[in-house]
Amino acid sequence: MADRLPPGRGLTDHDTELGLDEPTLMGPPVDLVAQPAMHVRVFGSHAFFRLWLAQVVSATGAWLGLIAITALAARVGAGSAGVAIGVVLAARIGPGFFLGPVAGVFADRWNRKKLMVACDLGRAAVLATLPFVDSVWGLVLASLVLEVFTLLWTPAKEASVPNLVPPDRLASANSLSVLAAYGTFPLAAGLFAGLSWVADLLGDVSALDGLRLNQEGLAFYVDSLTFVLAAVIISTLPLTPRSRDARRRARSRRIELGHALDDVREGWRFVFLDPTVRAVNLGLATGLIGGGMLVPLGVVFSDEVLGAGDAGFGLFVFSLGLGVAVGVGIVSALQARLPKARVFTGAVLAAGVLLVLAASMSSLVPVALLIGGLGTCAGAVYVLGFTLLHEHVADELRGRIFGALYTLVRLCVLLAFLVGPFLAELLDSISERLVGREVELLGAAVFVPGVRLTLWLAGVIIIGAGFLASWSLRAPSRAAAEVGP
Repeated sequence: MADRLPPGRGLTDHDTELGLDEPTLMGPPVDLVAQPAMHVRVFGSHAFFRLWLAQVVSATGAWLGLIAITALAARVGAGSAGVAIGVVLAARIGPGFFLGPVAGVFADRWNRKKLMVACDLGRAAVLATLPFVDSVWGLVLASLVLEVFTLLWTPAKEASVPNLVPPDRLASANSLSVLAAYGTFPLAAGLFAGLSWVADLLGDVSALDGLRLNQEGLAFYVDSLTFVLAAVIISTLPLTPRSRDARRRARSRRIELGHALDDVREGWRFVFLDPTVRAVNLGLATGLIGGGMLVPLGVVFSDEVLGAGDAGFGLFVFSLGLGVAVGVGIVSALQARLPKARVFTGAVLAAGVLLVLAASMSSLVPVALLIGGLGTCAGAVYVLGFTLLHEHVADELRGRIFGALYTLVRLCVLLAFLVGPFLAELLDSISERLVGREVELLGAAVFVPGVRLTLWLAGVIIIGAGFLASWSLRAPSRAAAEVGP
């Protein structure tokens, strides 16, 4: 292979990623960069392929652990299973609002590879103790610690992606990350179901009684092993700061309280002042306030408006998930030809319009098709938003920017889940009192329960987020026009 490189061309880092040897002066020039191994063509580099494998393993474990924790909370919660599950799951959400921005500081100041390895090993250690937890508050404490490790791991991972993937492959890398993060849920659910059979077999071995090898216990042990394996894989990655100056800056500042607060403020200032970052946050986070309402209200809409009940809601979820997969695939396939910023804002606007149209329908099939289109737009928005941040944000700020993004996303989703049902009830009572939940439009009676009004409002919120994102992205052009030639 070595004698095929063009004469006089030195070996580059990308050549090393493709597995090429030192160049020689013999043989005709051949463009071997166009013929990398299959997994390099798909993933962009050997290094990102390993990071993706680690993400698949750890995401499978994370879903498995969430299922097992939920099942254990229901069991130890006795007569208050619902309350126990709610309290434990709240412990997975709460820390993000307070620690998310600070976690980004650690991702920017510490060695990211060591941070991810430490977090994976920390999660493995916590999970290995969970088979012996017999109280709801023990599960709450474990969930809090697990979430802190996850909050530290996520921005470190996101900030590392552009250092492992060529710029023209970032959209594909983010598409694959979506697949790893969410496509592993069915695998984890099937694994949890299979562990029930294994637990029955091991239950007859009295020598193993002390290990608590029931279904949940086995799930926690397997989950712990997945994080150990992920840590081993990540430890092999070539993750170091790109420049000597970056290493010197990282070493020059200890993470003290004052410095940490300054770093957080610097990150949030960049979020609000930089046009691209501001647009992505507006499109992703604010749009989720509207889109997130579809989850708690979908089952109500299916029952009250369509008369399809739980089966209709199941079709909505399937259509939404299928649409997300289609959107992710389209962006990955067309990434080289897409004007990312324009497609991003266009997809946000289209998602809002599709939600308004879906909420206006009164039969199941059109609603399912429109929700599938909404999912396609959502998948494109997610991938393109992350890609724009990866391309636009400098390495020394990237951890804080993603920490801020995840904080905003959590806040907006929580607002949607909490406000959506309450708002639907409020609007339903107003509609009943004013128009009897029915208005006449062009000679036809239109049913306007609170759930339909709320989903219309949610669509309008998404459309508003799209216009605000588009306005933000055009800010540099407006500023240049004002300055003049």
